Amino acid sequence: MHRHRELCERAVDPLEIAAGLEAHGVTDRTAARFRHRDVFSLAEEMYARVPRDGEPAPRTVTPARPGARADWAALALLPGALCVAAVASLRITDGQPRLAVAAVGVLAVALGLRVALRRGPLNAGHRTTGATRAWTCWLIAYALLGDGLLRAGLDGGPDGPWPLATASVTALALACAPAAWCAHLFAVRARRKLTASRGLEEFAASVQPLLLGAFGLFLCAVFALLALCGAALGEPAAYAGAGPLGALLLLARLLTARGFTHAPAVVLAAAGAVEVTALATVFAGRLPGCSLLVVPVETVADTWGPGAVPALVCGAASLVLLVHSTRTLTRASAHALPCGAA
Repeated sequence: MHRHRELCERAVDPLEIAAGLEAHGVTDRTAARFRHRDVFSLAEEMYARVPRDGEPAPRTVTPARPGARADWAALALLPGALCVAAVASLRITDGQPRLAVAAVGVLAVALGLRVALRRGPLNAGHRTTGATRAWTCWLIAYALLGDGLLRAGLDGGPDGPWPLATASVTALALACAPAAWCAHLFAVRARRKLTASRGLEEFAASVQPLLLGAFGLFLCAVFALLALCGAALGEPAAYAGAGPLGALLLLARLLTARGFTHAPAVVLAAAGAVEVTALATVFAGRLPGCSLLVVPVETVADTWGPGAVPALVCGAASLVLLVHSTRTLTRASAHALPCGAA
């Protein structure tokens, strides 16, 4: 009680104390030493025993107002709408105006994405570092330019403009909306499980299927958008490359929004660094005596195509974050306080 008195005094319900105790390493086994069956039971006694003279009765968490939910739901559609408008404008322009349209389009989509991520269940506050933003921008830029540049480099170029994967980037921009809704669904259902659970292990076991279900639902939405954008723009649907990238970005954002910033930052930086290295080795292999540097990337590209490089990189990175998420996002402390959009 003395050690966690500040936590108990500011808590609005026993669930918040239970989540805080778990964050400090208190387990059900620790609670058993105090003659309680689990951390939730211990938190209830601690909450009851801390005096709150003059404080109002404990309040229950209420869902967000419908108007607030409509706000972030509408904003989640903004990046996709701006990206569709930018791609359509690129299709009808040429020469110098096309460069200006591309620059304005990139800026508009970036601002739209920034606005969309500041509201709703994907809001991470000020937890995202500059380095993480830079690596995220690089991964998206590679999805747009990387495959074409890699193929041109392997063929001895680039001798001129290389093809842009506009379908992939458009699908990823449109995927902001299903990403927000899947994150909202996961947050709401997890909060309900937290209220009904009577033990940390019970809560983790009930939340893990929710996380995997929301993740799978988002992947289905991404692949559907890739197919739709590929058909509309007359480009191959880059399922192997853009799909894992979308999964990686969603998991990184879910973790960051709940305060787990280290793993997403490291994994995003590692994925971006591998893609940079892949491109660098293609051009470094042209130097005298350095031809062996290009062999790994060339082998992968000749066997499965240039899209296999981001597929392997982002696929492995998203798998690492998924495993990490099943251990961190199933903790009670990850859902102690409701998201702004939940």
